[in-house]
Amino acid sequence: MKHLGILAHSAEGAALCLRAFCQEGFRELGPDDHPDVTLDLIAMARSMPAWDAGDHDPIKATLAESVRRLAAAGADFFVCPDNTAHMALERPGGDLPLPGLHIARVVAGRAARDGRTRVGVLGTRYTMDGTVYPRELAERGIAAEVPDEADRATVHKIIFDELVNGVVTEDARREYVRIIERLAERGCDAVALVCTEIPLLVTPGVSPLPTLDSTRLLARAAFDVAVGRDPLPTWRGGPPAAS
Repeated sequence: MKHLGILAHSAEGAALCLRAFCQEGFRELGPDDHPDVTLDLIAMARSMPAWDAGDHDPIKATLAESVRRLAAAGADFFVCPDNTAHMALERPGGDLPLPGLHIARVVAGRAARDGRTRVGVLGTRYTMDGTVYPRELAERGIAAEVPDEADRATVHKIIFDELVNGVVTEDARREYVRIIERLAERGCDAVALVCTEIPLLVTPGVSPLPTLDSTRLLARAAFDVAVGRDPLPTWRGGPPAAS
């Protein structure tokens, strides 16, 4: 089995990914069993000024340091359970020390296999305003929709004021459900939860639309690589090659 490295950027999303990866092992390999996994986390506070300034190069440098540490720990490949961080990982530059799975490609691939045609995208404002998900969905013939400006602000505020700190409230859940209902009214046939903490708040049982849980989809894809079901990835950061 291959050794997974989790390139963490936000603690709650990374912890959920770690737990989901191990649970895949418990289901398939037996009690308490899973492939080796190492998690590395440099505090997100180091990168927040650069996020706010729209300067992604220093963020990539910080993330690359984590990848170097994962490689030194013996990892064979990495995943980054942080959708927004992929904007920085896609910056041009030298190859990362390990190959990695690209979270948006995992999510978009599942949307395509499910036959989705129009997917709502919920994440940080950086992700919702960015090009990563529209690009990856469009490559598979799927339209991307984001909430209106006021609702994007609400989604973003709840992520940073509550979810990244492990706070889950009914008020926040009601707001997200309301926003997903609006996406359904605009013709979306699924909603992509592409901040890795959102699945802590929005579960399939409360969502008005079928969910694409980026955290658990990434964990499952990582497990499939780790047990040899899928090949090692080839992406090492930078602009991803066309699918």
